Amino acid sequence: MTKDDMQFEEPEIIYIPDEDGNEEEFEVIMKFEVDGSDSKYMMVVPLAGESEEEDEVYAFRYEEDGDDLKLYTIEDEEEWNIVEETFNTLLGEMEEDN
Repeated sequence: MTKDDMQFEEPEIIYIPDEDGNEEEFEVIMKFEVDGSDSKYMMVVPLAGESEEEDEVYAFRYEEDGDDLKLYTIEDEEEWNIVEETFNTLLGEMEEDN
């Protein structure tokens, strides 16, 4: 896939319920696996809203079960540090390619 192909790729949108049960739209900006782990992670950003959280990036561990997507919050500080480091490394590599 060339860089031009990536520009026209449809963004992946997922819906995550908030504390009140209202579904909010998020765009998946990156999916990756951490070396030495079977866990899969995704980074998402909120789509709608005029809140200050617009620029916020959220990380989740996820599992796919057929068409179902199960998201898990990352509560372990060590796991969070590994995910954050991997995300920053991949982001740096993407910027170098551009």
